[in-house]
Amino acid sequence: MGKKILLPQDIAKAGKNWLLERGYELKPGSGITSEIMAREVKGCSAVIARLGEFNEEVLESEPGLKVIARHGAGYVNIDIEAAKRLGISVTYDPVSNIGSVAEHVIALILGCSKKLIYMDRETRTGNYKRRNEVLTIETSGKILGIAGYGRIGRLVAEKARYGLGMKILVYDPIASVLPEGDASTERADSLEMLLERSDFVSIHMPLNSETTKIMGKKQFKAMKKTAYFINAARGGLADEKALIEALENGWIAGAALDVFEKEPPDFHNPLMQMEQVILSPHNAALTVDAMDKMALTAAKSVDDVLSGRRPEYCVVNGCR
Repeated sequence: MGKKILLPQDIAKAGKNWLLERGYELKPGSGITSEIMAREVKGCSAVIARLGEFNEEVLESEPGLKVIARHGAGYVNIDIEAAKRLGISVTYDPVSNIGSVAEHVIALILGCSKKLIYMDRETRTGNYKRRNEVLTIETSGKILGIAGYGRIGRLVAEKARYGLGMKILVYDPIASVLPEGDASTERADSLEMLLERSDFVSIHMPLNSETTKIMGKKQFKAMKKTAYFINAARGGLADEKALIEALENGWIAGAALDVFEKEPPDFHNPLMQMEQVILSPHNAALTVDAMDKMALTAAKSVDDVLSGRRPEYCVVNGCR
């Protein structure tokens, strides 16, 4: 069994130390372009993948490559069909960062409701009279519409329900599980119904052909004028041009975004200048705690595959 693992990007010490203690050799990468990774994967049995495109060229470059362990939940940057054909296991981690992301969403909701960024800026410039001129809102009793009720959506609902006293409205055409006996949670029959009733809309769907730009002009116009749009999932879920139009025309009260259609976003993007918008640099999952857990989960997945065990979270090959 080969013991060399390529790390195109660094991972937390928790994962590296776990592998080193078990005799693995870690090979630091020098870049995440396909050309660089195709060259540097030679001689390696495994890759712990963060960013970069793991296409057919990369996967075919080393016949002894057995596993690509995704450092995180998404694996759209890995050619799954090529991996399947080549017998390369692909693992992922759908749980390690959900707490960090859910907390970030709650922070964005509170940031919008209390206009924290705006109030901070006004206070720093000496505009203290804003305390009487701009009123904020409570979250208690407000409706949080959650579009996509997977692991993160459910955790956001739990924190918002029990921590902020919010009512939860859920839209998910796939998920069938809702908390039983909880009068504060209701299922929306359609996305439109959710948008029309919610005071805050937080989207938690995977990005695919069916969900790309699922939030467009029609959807933003359907929201309350007092409502806020929250996106800490994938930038492509929202039509950014339509969102900008909605904000400029007052169709919605504001937005909070951790993700963008183009990353990093262009400095001249109108969202950068809008006072009613809170932005963060796609870092909702990047807490010290989550990075440790993701590195450790990826390390254990590599060891499982190379040792002939079934990894806990597997996409293709070795899943049975």
